[in-house]
Amino acid sequence: MISRRDFLQATVAASALWGASGVGNWSRLAAQQALTQDQLLEFEDFGNVTLIHITDIHAQLKPVWFREPEINLGVGDVNGLPPHVTGADFLKLFGIEPGTPHAYALTKEDFVALASAYGKMGGLDRCATVIKAIRAARPDALLLDGGDTWQGSLTAQRTLGQDMVNVMNALKPDAMTSHWEFTLGIDRVTEIVDGLDFPFLGANIFDAEWDEPAYEPYKMFEVGGANVAVIGQAFPYLPIANPKWMFPNLSFGVREERMAEVVAEVRDAGADLVVVLSHNGFDVDRKMAGNVDGIDVILTGHTHDALPEPVMVGNTLLIASGSNGKFVSRVDLDVQNGQMMGFKHKLIPIFSDVIEPDAEVAALIDAEREPFKADLEEVLGQTDSLLYRRGNFNGTWDDLICNALIDEHQADIALSPGFRWGPSLLPGESITREDLHNVTAMNYPAAYRTEMTGEVLHTILEDVADNLFHPDPYYQQGGDMVRVGGMGYRIDVSKPQGSRISEMTMLKTGESVDPARTYVVAGWASVNEGTEGPAIWDLVEAWIKKQGEVTIDPNTSVQVTGA
Repeated sequence: MISRRDFLQATVAASALWGASGVGNWSRLAAQQALTQDQLLEFEDFGNVTLIHITDIHAQLKPVWFREPEINLGVGDVNGLPPHVTGADFLKLFGIEPGTPHAYALTKEDFVALASAYGKMGGLDRCATVIKAIRAARPDALLLDGGDTWQGSLTAQRTLGQDMVNVMNALKPDAMTSHWEFTLGIDRVTEIVDGLDFPFLGANIFDAEWDEPAYEPYKMFEVGGANVAVIGQAFPYLPIANPKWMFPNLSFGVREERMAEVVAEVRDAGADLVVVLSHNGFDVDRKMAGNVDGIDVILTGHTHDALPEPVMVGNTLLIASGSNGKFVSRVDLDVQNGQMMGFKHKLIPIFSDVIEPDAEVAALIDAEREPFKADLEEVLGQTDSLLYRRGNFNGTWDDLICNALIDEHQADIALSPGFRWGPSLLPGESITREDLHNVTAMNYPAAYRTEMTGEVLHTILEDVADNLFHPDPYYQQGGDMVRVGGMGYRIDVSKPQGSRISEMTMLKTGESVDPARTYVVAGWASVNEGTEGPAIWDLVEAWIKKQGEVTIDPNTSVQVTGA
């Protein structure tokens, strides 16, 4: 039912050029000639229902570089299954030729060379072009936003998300769900939600005092003669992964029984198709799909995975649409007599040099950014290294932040959270204030300095590792592994909690970390209310300006086994 040919049309056109001249010699013009907007948008209409999915934009209005992960480990039953396949293995699994546009979009392979050939990706003005083209063919198509939309940039930080709200309103979503939205604080979230023209869905969000639903659980739409129920599923672990004091009267959770109840409710109300707009993360959604009957489609988010084909769990489709505006998913479904009879899917890569920006949305984006133009464009320094974040362990952006924390706070060890958001920078580029805020902009940014014993450090690493590598997805409550500066360690992801982390070593001296010794530790993004320290972007900006040119050596301080 899925046509890989549709997904790879542009790749076939480009592969002849790659074979003839080699990736490293491609010019930007040659890369543009290998792809056209019509090729990227080509799609033969199918069935009677169309869904458009975008998720995890993280406030990126403009095109970005974004390197996909080198390491994305799966544990337990999902070991080796998509999305836990990367690099050359990913290309082989999905039949994608190396060096092609889709190899660049979907993997970290030859990223710097292919980035110079194909250019940046994303940009909500380009996404608008794609969305409008789909709606021109299917006027009642549903645009569904998977959340993590209002946070992750300097302009979103300065406007408390209003720039993103204004631009997304121009795209006219039909519904959204949430995660980082709540780190704006409950009062600000309420203010925004009250003014939205579309539902803010969260079947799993409850009032903690009254134990009753706090937001609309679902919305019914009539599409192509079918009744489509869209159920919202917000990030389940907000009070653990983010500061609970920002939304003190709300409770979350996977709430599998609640999902089953809502699915039954919408079926009883006449739903022919049940869609879950989710921010659970892929493996949580995979488990939920296997445990809850009656879900036809899960549009999954949070883990930033981009998959060129759906994953099927029983009769449920899992659609993963990437992050940062790099992709828009289109799913056409044939829905008859209350059943999904077939589907067709395309993950559309948003090559910003190929897709024409929508003039209306481009003008709106520029207007939202204009008051901050000088701050956004100020150059802080240069990078001699590829700066990226995404991956289970340290990325070079994280190493840069850790180096700054150690130097500016005169610390032995630095801890930086395992956030997935944050675009990349290519070697030789300037580091602007916008670039720095793209990897640090959030509402609990204090860069603290404290003391911890080696035993406490070990406990922290074990706890975070369990959040990431617990074999039961419902216990995977964090992001990627906490990033560590000044210290190395070995991790066996196959071991149970308490025994994964070993060989903790101070990098400067080669000495083992002493459980009884006290170390000076610098970090940021503590979920504890009242944490004191300068904003992380101010601390790192000062450090970058002192360095002038930044070089980040390859990080070999984390040894991974058991994968």
